[in-house]
Amino acid sequence: MEKLSLPKSKIKVLLLENIHKSAVDLFKRQGYTAIESVKEAWDAEELKAKLKNVHILGIRSRTKLTKEVLQSAEKLLTIGCFCIGTNQVDSTCAKRLGIPVFNAPYSNTRSVAELVIAEIIMLFRGIPQRSWGAHEGGWDKTVKGAREIRGKVLGIVGYGHIGSQLSVMAEAMGMQVRFYDVVEKLAIGNAQPCRSLDELFAQADVVSLHVPETPETKNMITAARFKKMKKGAYFINAARGTTVEIPALAEALKSGHIGGAAIDVFPKEPAGPEEEFKSPLRGMRNVILTPHIGGSTEEAQENIGAEVAEKLVRYSDNGSTLGAVNFPEVALPAQSNATRFMHIHGDTPGVMAAISEVFSRRKINIAGQYLRTDGGIGYVVTDVVGRIADGDSVRRELHDIAGTIRTRFLHEGK
Repeated sequence: MEKLSLPKSKIKVLLLENIHKSAVDLFKRQGYTAIESVKEAWDAEELKAKLKNVHILGIRSRTKLTKEVLQSAEKLLTIGCFCIGTNQVDSTCAKRLGIPVFNAPYSNTRSVAELVIAEIIMLFRGIPQRSWGAHEGGWDKTVKGAREIRGKVLGIVGYGHIGSQLSVMAEAMGMQVRFYDVVEKLAIGNAQPCRSLDELFAQADVVSLHVPETPETKNMITAARFKKMKKGAYFINAARGTTVEIPALAEALKSGHIGGAAIDVFPKEPAGPEEEFKSPLRGMRNVILTPHIGGSTEEAQENIGAEVAEKLVRYSDNGSTLGAVNFPEVALPAQSNATRFMHIHGDTPGVMAAISEVFSRRKINIAGQYLRTDGGIGYVVTDVVGRIADGDSVRRELHDIAGTIRTRFLHEGK
């Protein structure tokens, strides 16, 4: 059994925002016992006060990890975002502090795609209006405005994991699929790529967005873009709230050019259930509004809990950073017969030579070394043969190398 630099029983894990118990279960199976799980999100002051002794932090989308918060978390080793996005974390600051950030980019793919399929059917059948009418005592049984989705054209903007799975599901239900992506993608089934957004919008009976939040996608769907759509077509956004100009959508709905919409994400969302949700789309009978629940199914949250927890454990146990969004990615084999050191530093010349000098001066034989650099930082993990006399002393010497951000003595071999 390897001797760990810090026993797992002393590595404090904090999970905020009611993260699924699958994460807690995985940590426990891997030997972590100092686990605290909290239902709420904490504000900045609470975070600064309570993160001082936390080593591993798990959050969802409501917790904001700013530069000030991260700088106050002196012992924080790694962060797990138990969701797709990581915009709630100042990932650049985290990288400079030597803190890798992990997420679960694909675990809720099916859940989002299923919601969009359901919304497509409800919009084509006029369910939002009929449901509203029935709640008010009405009884509208007319077929006017109620159509099947079979044979209709679905336009998918962003043909990644969610977009392509939605494509397969829609085709299985008889829809024709057109898609547009800034990166050339291989079409699945009978889906056909479009050369531009304008081409896609002109053909689609319903458009669904599945793009990331980037400077290029901010406000990409404007009033001018809505005018390119077929009169009476439907619009769905279960991607990112910043991609759509909501006032422009509201006007297109009021004019009747857009026949209906389903919106799950918004430019500004309430911090919690106690804050009122405000939007110009409220009160529109042909609009389905949902509170950012595209990936909020029990199955998705269970998968996310296990996936992100596994990445955090792998980094804590052996230094692997595969799947980190802000860090050089290094996939490391488990070692039981080697002592492992981790070194994070500014990407400057001479650091690797200085690291090698620390070991050669002590006549310590290096068994393996793994190095990646990315965006101004370097990440190197060094395995040395067998046990060494004083691992802590070596770690301190590595830490004194100019340009060092963080060092860890991960474990001692047999």
